[in-house]
Amino acid sequence: MITNLLTHDVLTMLASQSGAPCLSLYQPTHRHHPGNQQDPLRFRHLVQELENSLKGEYPADKIRSLLEPLEELERDRDFWNHTLDGIAVFAAPGLFQVYALQRPVPELAVVADSFHTKPLRRLLQSSDRFQVLGLSRHEAKLYEGNRDALDEIELAADVPRTITEALGEELTEPHQTVASYGGTGQGSNAMHHGQGGKKDEVDIDAERFFRAVDKAILEHHSRPSGLPLLLAALPEHHGIFQQVSKNPFVLGEGIKIHPDALPLDELRELAWQVFEPQYQSRLAKVADDFALAKSKDLGLDRLEEIAEAAVAGRVSTLLIEADREIAGRIDAATGQIQTDDVRNPEVDDVLDDLAELVSSKGGQVMVIPSEQMPTETGAAATCRF
Repeated sequence: MITNLLTHDVLTMLASQSGAPCLSLYQPTHRHHPGNQQDPLRFRHLVQELENSLKGEYPADKIRSLLEPLEELERDRDFWNHTLDGIAVFAAPGLFQVYALQRPVPELAVVADSFHTKPLRRLLQSSDRFQVLGLSRHEAKLYEGNRDALDEIELAADVPRTITEALGEELTEPHQTVASYGGTGQGSNAMHHGQGGKKDEVDIDAERFFRAVDKAILEHHSRPSGLPLLLAALPEHHGIFQQVSKNPFVLGEGIKIHPDALPLDELRELAWQVFEPQYQSRLAKVADDFALAKSKDLGLDRLEEIAEAAVAGRVSTLLIEADREIAGRIDAATGQIQTDDVRNPEVDDVLDDLAELVSSKGGQVMVIPSEQMPTETGAAATCRF
């Protein structure tokens, strides 16, 4: 299965896998030719690393059944011609999942008794992710991304894409014509403009359409993802939408231009300009909250102490350093840490295991850039008690 979207349910699903061995493969990929021509070859080398780790530990027939879907993926030319910036591949007895990623990831091939999910956590739990709602009087689009990339995503089935889907035969506008919305960008899309009707009738339809879109986006996208939402629309539509919106994830400041008028990368730049101050503010608050907790003996920075607190369910918030890996494993019963060689097929990343422990007990996990980490150990924890 291939998907461009990641949700926290993915982490839950991967954490619930009980059959070993668990194979985790991460690779940066390229969106365009000619860069993507080398991606299948790099993938083959990573699969070979997985096979080498499995040899001597598992019988040949089990190794073959595990690697067969990865080898089929290597031969799938259509897949390699439509990648984004990275891929994450997971295989285990009875399971095979592939995810396209919006951010490059370091090449990594790990065989362990659980999946290596820290790179996914960096994407899912990074503070720089957001969504953009592109809205006109007659059409809605949704984008998801971060400082590096922005892609249009498919709306859930129950989210109206057009005013006709939302209102059907209940339109109050007397007349409609179709015109081309000018511009540069992803192509000129057909846009509908009311003509011959009163302005208040047009505004009534827009208000009802915006309300329907807002309700469906909240239910099917904002709540499941937990991501901040920026509105991209003409200036006159911002006021109408803000009046009817009940979505607490919508930011007060948005992008006052219709997204069809911009190339996608320019839309990403504008979105990041709006969102970056909030991103920096949140990271500063995270560091301040940890310092306050430490002053009250509720902040931990030693890995051994954090692991023991995580096993006991005491950790409310865990910060782990992006791009940091500590080879070893945690005893889920005692919290004892045993370091080892990452090439050992039964060994994962201590920070990854800490994140899984905290998440499983209802704690929040955030992956933080190294320059923003308040500790030198790769982790910081705020405890409930």
